Formats: sequence, structure tokens, C-alpha cells
Amino acid sequence: MQTLIDQVRRILPFALTGRVSRIVGLTASVADFPAPLGALCAIARESGESIRGEVVGFHGDETLLVPYGDLAGVRRGNEVTLLQSSPRMPVGERLLGRVLDGRGRFLDDRPAPPLPHRVDLQAEPTPPLRRPRIDEPLGTGIRAIDALLTCGKGQRLGIFSGSGVGKSVLLGQMAQNSSADVNVIVLVGERGREVGEFLDKHLGEEALARSVVVAATSDEPALVRLRAAWVGTAIAEFFRDTGRDVLLMMDSVTRFALAQREIGLAAGEPPATRGYPPSVFALLPRLLERSGRTDRGSITGLYTVLVEADDANEPISDAVRGILDGHIMLSRRLAHQAHWPAIDVLASISRSMTDVADREHVAAADSLKQMLAAYQQAEDLISVGAYQAGSQPFLDAAIALREPVLNFLRQPMNESVSFSAARDALLALQSLRSQTDAAKT
Repeated sequence: MQTLIDQVRRILPFALTGRVSRIVGLTASVADFPAPLGALCAIARESGESIRGEVVGFHGDETLLVPYGDLAGVRRGNEVTLLQSSPRMPVGERLLGRVLDGRGRFLDDRPAPPLPHRVDLQAEPTPPLRRPRIDEPLGTGIRAIDALLTCGKGQRLGIFSGSGVGKSVLLGQMAQNSSADVNVIVLVGERGREVGEFLDKHLGEEALARSVVVAATSDEPALVRLRAAWVGTAIAEFFRDTGRDVLLMMDSVTRFALAQREIGLAAGEPPATRGYPPSVFALLPRLLERSGRTDRGSITGLYTVLVEADDANEPISDAVRGILDGHIMLSRRLAHQAHWPAIDVLASISRSMTDVADREHVAAADSLKQMLAAYQQAEDLISVGAYQAGSQPFLDAAIALREPVLNFLRQPMNESVSFSAARDALLALQSLRSQTDAAKT
């Protein structure tokens, strides 16, 4: 086989090549190599296989490459060869049930299936006037979300929280119980041990059978972590274009931004906002805008954001929140109270809820939020016994229904709730409040 490859190379010797001129940090500078931005290249080494890399920028007459692996063994003068001008990857129906790495290679030790289609990793987002309105709800299997923060097919929601507040558990629940046809789960920068744990503990075999998982762990190069997000999004677009409703879950956008910061700084970009170069804030909308609904199918995007020091206004959180169609805030205070899922309903919003839920549903959700807000404002008075019953009828109802409301908002990890069941439970709670008010009068 190798002899045949050598013969082909002798017959067709023409290819775009260059030479390594210098290596600084994570980047290799290549002279006489006018490859386009994003091109895939191979860097020869003195021993062992060549290293794949990607063009990330230019400096003077030099082309800057960031490798997918370690540059050890590369010296000045090594040949660099263009492999692919535009990043593409094979896709197909047989991706379902498989686990891939950030470069699109299979991680699950099973044979690679035939994949007949090719897609661009960085395709253009759907033009704004070709996006149908979001007018149909998507059940997530989470009662608090479906009832109070209803998500529509093609909507993009952010899940914001600090570390250890239950993001992965929440994603696993939604992957198991959502009404989407296909799940695409992208794990960017996760700890190595957590990938297998997520598959076995939170996802399970049944949900994996209708899912594609793309994982790039924290020890992999920044370019691989960044590419994992593009790979997962391209796979979701393929299934969307076959007429399916896809649930794209990415954990996390923050680590995607950190990977681009690492690449941008290595390529010579100046740090701007809290050390993030401008390219980070240019890439975020390009990634997030690719979710949505088309005339063929939909991609509902759920993007987790790791809030730095529990500050919801740090740069990445603030930028992502401005792009998405709503946000779900997870509260460390609720997590410390063993309230799962730890969703802070009052700090969360779904901007598409009024378009996908009926009027009765929206009114009941608003009423419950008003009760939660009234109790939260008077919580200190209630806890010290300073509140006098009867002084505020609305607050009296919130106190009387405190336990039913908390039971409604809590949900064990192994409990699955359909969208209709979540709506019915909310309306039953509203009816109970009416009965309480009637009994007091």
C-alpha cells in the first residue's frame, strides 16, 4: 500500500508546500506557504508521523499554524504540506450512538462506519429572513423548565452557573427525556474521567442510541477543543437538514472561548476585555447563530456557561446572554439546600415562551413567579416571625402554598415529566391557590 502511495506522489508531485521558519510557543511560522485561513496542513517531523495543524493567521510573509498535537520533534526547515483548504468532515445516519473526538475520529473502539456525506465545519448561519417563527414547544423533561421557562423548537437557551451546581446532571436529564428526535452533545474541555461518567451515569444506553457525542478533554490542545464545537454544530446541521428536530447541548461555551483566547494570544492578538482577544467575541455569534429553525427542521441549542466566580456579568456570560433567546440560571444557594434541579426561576427567562405556550399556561406561570417573588422579598421577616398574617393577602397565599410550590420545582434525576404533564401540574397548582384564596375569604 505504501509503495502505491509513493508512486502516486511521484506521478502527481504538485502540492502547496512550505518550510518551518520558527516556532514560538504554540505556533509554527511557515515561510513560502500561502494557504488560506482555516486550512488543514501536515508538518513533517524528524521521526515519527507528521503532525496535523491549522492555519490561524499571518505575520508578514509567514503563515502561522497551530498544531493538533505536540510540536516536539519539529525543527526549522521541516516541510509543511497543505492537506485541505476548507475544513470538512464526513457525516451520516450511522453517527447515531457513537462518540467522537474533537477532530471527528471515533473514540468508542468500534469500527468506523461508512459516512457518505460531507459538511463544512464552519458553514454560514441561516439568513435571518429564511428563519421561520418559533411557534411550537419542545419538551425537555424538566418540569420547572417546561412549565415556567418553556422552550420552543429552534430556540437557543443558555444554562449559567458556577462549577459543581448540576449542569451535567441537568443536561443528562434533558438528553434522556426530551422530545427531540436527535441529541448532539458536545463536551468541550471536560475532565477526562467525566466523559465516561457522563455517558454511563447521566446519559445511559437508551439515550445514547439517539445521540451523537463529541468530546474534547481539557488536556487536549486548544485547537482540538475549539474544533469540537464546530464538529458538533456541523453534525447537528446535517440531522436538521434531514427534517429532524435536533437538541444540541454544548458544555461549555466558556471553555470554547478560553480555547480561542489561547489560540488568539498565541497568534499575536492583543488582549482586550479581561484578557480575551477580540476574536473571541467575533466567534461567539458565529457559533451560536447556527442553531435555530429552518424550513427543513430545527436545532434547539442549550449552551452551558461556566460563570466565573459566580459573577453573571463577567465578559463571556454577558456576551452570550445578549446573543441567546433566554437563560436559565442555576443557583449555588439552592444547590446547598439540596434543591434539584437548582434553577433560580426568578433570575431566568425564556424569550420565546409567550410564542409557544397558550394564554392559560403563561398566566399560571406568571402567577407562580409572582408568589415566588413575594416570598423572596419577605423571607427575612417570615424567618424571624415578624410577618403578621393577613396584612398582605398575596403573600399569605405564597406562605400557604410554599411546600406544594417547592415540591413542584424539585425533580429527582430519575423522574421523567412530559410537557403536557408539566403544564397540567402548573394549572393544578394555580387551582390550589384559587381554592386557598376562596377559603380565606
